[in-house]
Amino acid sequence: MKWRILVALTATVVLAGAALGYVWFTRPAPATASTLSLAGPGLLVRSDGVLAVIGPDGTKRASNLRCARVYAAHGTGVCLREDVGAYQVTVLDADLKAKRSIPLNGLPNRARVSASGRMVSWTTFVTGDSYNGGQFATRSGILDARDGTLAGNLENFTVQEGRPNQDANFWGITFAADDNRFYATMSTGGHRYLMEGDFAARAMRQVKDNVECPSLSPDGTRIAYKKMLPDRTWRLTVLDLATLAETPLAETRSVDDQAAWLDGATIGYGVDKGVWAVPADGTGTPRLLAADAESPAAL
Repeated sequence: MKWRILVALTATVVLAGAALGYVWFTRPAPATASTLSLAGPGLLVRSDGVLAVIGPDGTKRASNLRCARVYAAHGTGVCLREDVGAYQVTVLDADLKAKRSIPLNGLPNRARVSASGRMVSWTTFVTGDSYNGGQFATRSGILDARDGTLAGNLENFTVQEGRPNQDANFWGITFAADDNRFYATMSTGGHRYLMEGDFAARAMRQVKDNVECPSLSPDGTRIAYKKMLPDRTWRLTVLDLATLAETPLAETRSVDDQAAWLDGATIGYGVDKGVWAVPADGTGTPRLLAADAESPAAL
């Protein structure tokens, strides 16, 4: 009788696990970096502190790379990682082998790779800037991984024919298809603005206010971002760059993340200790892609 009860309980557990259906989640199988690939298809995430890849079948495989933030595109990855008490940005190839590392000042917060895999960006939080009352500030940089050109701090760029105000901070970079144009958030004078940048010219111009952590759509026509509401929470929103019309998304929880376009119609983001997805046109409902995960990027 006890044996029959045990069999019945085991069958129930198996069926319950199968009922998870659409959730892209399994316990990560230990793996070395060399056994994983950024070539795709799949979903790159940070899970349990390490870089992991979730395959189309839902199997999640973890690498041995500990990262605070990850992203990848076209076979190029970026891992913001701690190294002997300090942080660095490490550029990875498709097999997760380090190509270049750059020391970071501050705590890792955001990372991006352009669609071609050429341009890499990062943002960190720092403290102690005298102009910021000793509170946190940000540092954002861009690397051309092809020729090695480095812009270590966007504060050195011009802003509409002039230098940024002394209190200006920049974060949340996203790249256009030409690997020269980019978008980022600038905060100055208590306001946040969407800025369009020219990497070669080291210049930026203002596009719209109240836009944080932009993410450019694959076709280059829309920006997904977090919009601050009067109660100081954030609402995921999509901005049409041609008309500046805004579309609030169906996710109503406050999302403090730089969202990622999983395809031309779907936004991925981290909230409540998981990676979620929601349609980019304001319809539908949020769905869980991976539990215990964050920092998504479609491979």
